[in-house]
Amino acid sequence: MGRRTPLYDQHVALGARMVDFGGWDMPVNYGSQIEEHHAVRRAAGMFDVSHMCVIDVRGARAAEFLRMLLANDIARLKQPGKALYSCMLREDAGILDDLIVYFLDPRWYRVVVNAGTRDADLAWMRERAQTFDLEVRERKDLAMLAVQGPEARSRLASLLTPPDARSALGLANFFGAQLGEWFVARTGYTGEDGFEVMVPTDGVGELWKQLLGLAVHPCGLGARDTLRLEAGMNLYGNDMDESTQPLESGLEWTVAFEPADRAFVGRAALEAARDAGGGRKLVGLLLEDRAIMRSHQRVQTSAGDGTVTSGTFSPTLARSIALARVPAAAAGVGGQVQVDIRGKLPSARVVKPPFVRHGRILVDL
Repeated sequence: MGRRTPLYDQHVALGARMVDFGGWDMPVNYGSQIEEHHAVRRAAGMFDVSHMCVIDVRGARAAEFLRMLLANDIARLKQPGKALYSCMLREDAGILDDLIVYFLDPRWYRVVVNAGTRDADLAWMRERAQTFDLEVRERKDLAMLAVQGPEARSRLASLLTPPDARSALGLANFFGAQLGEWFVARTGYTGEDGFEVMVPTDGVGELWKQLLGLAVHPCGLGARDTLRLEAGMNLYGNDMDESTQPLESGLEWTVAFEPADRAFVGRAALEAARDAGGGRKLVGLLLEDRAIMRSHQRVQTSAGDGTVTSGTFSPTLARSIALARVPAAAAGVGGQVQVDIRGKLPSARVVKPPFVRHGRILVDL
């Protein structure tokens, strides 16, 4: 038996198919994964993401610590509630995890890391925080829901008091705010608008029931994966891990090389990779034939072989899509490659992710 979120019994009561995910018993679907996917694209769906780890970093040197720890620069966060996406790297620039950090005040930052890496992340952070006189606190008292879709924000806001509802609906993208007992953030992992909400563990069951009453569709890991892949978002353990670095994972935009004197973990190795050029790149693939691309399949290009890192059938496009790591010389948009699917080599076109955002198809079919 794996770890369980506070909503485990509610998932079972709804008939969810439970699977192991990073050591947690999580719902993969509640029936039709396709219906769950479309509910998020067309109206509103919710995901139990309480398996993710919320960490509060507090202390006078919190900003200094995080500027050293992360590849992106939290000095960019000027307004309370503003969030930043970043990778946390090893010295060789291998990706330990990707995460979101919120600036709450100059002595307090909130970090949200992945479920499968939470124990290793906490150990890594605490070891490096020792010389900064900081508190690195795992918030086991908080659960987390993602409410996503074009109608998600209005439905969730209807459960707040009028002043808090106005504040929630007024949040800009990638901002969060403490509204009563809830920390509400306009963030997500689906390519749709919505909120991620951190609530006290003992209150998340009631929130789940209230959202069900508002016809917010419960969704599992299956729909979460097809939605994030359509949105061109990486999954840790598939599209990146300790054996890859951000520049070959489509994440160069998350690396702040300026200012040049910021000495973050992994900087020297990243600069060497940047200056060397070439290497591998993460691209999107749109299959031209009837088949489904899956992780670990070989991608044959004119510049050498690559690998599918994530692949699926896209419910929105009604085609197979994938992310793949290929030689840089084969990463040009519009190029043709072949994917080894059970010994056959159907053609795929290189495209620039995302495939879908806010319900709009962004690639030529």
